[in-house]
Amino acid sequence: MDFFVPSAKNLEQAESVYSSIAAHVSAPIPSDNKRVSKLVWSHEGTVCIGEVGKLPPDIFRAPEEILAIFECGDVYKICTQNRGVINFDPILANTKDVSKVEFFK
Repeated sequence: MDFFVPSAKNLEQAESVYSSIAAHVSAPIPSDNKRVSKLVWSHEGTVCIGEVGKLPPDIFRAPEEILAIFECGDVYKICTQNRGVINFDPILANTKDVSKVEFFK
């Protein structure tokens, strides 16, 4: 799957939005352009799947699509409009609990 950010009209706008979200949540932008598209992890005994463009697991009560996922050392930051972009902290997944990571092409 090619890199995108939901609602971005083109690649230039997607890059701009992605960079803005990264700055807002203090996340590094990967120098090799390996951007996370999908993440599978365990949270309190529940297997969770987060994928850009889809809703996060119900357990997080964030009924809006995932805009970006960032690898930040020992955690991944999963950002939706409210969780990470506008109001609250992003959804966090500890790297030790992650079983699968997929990247955009």
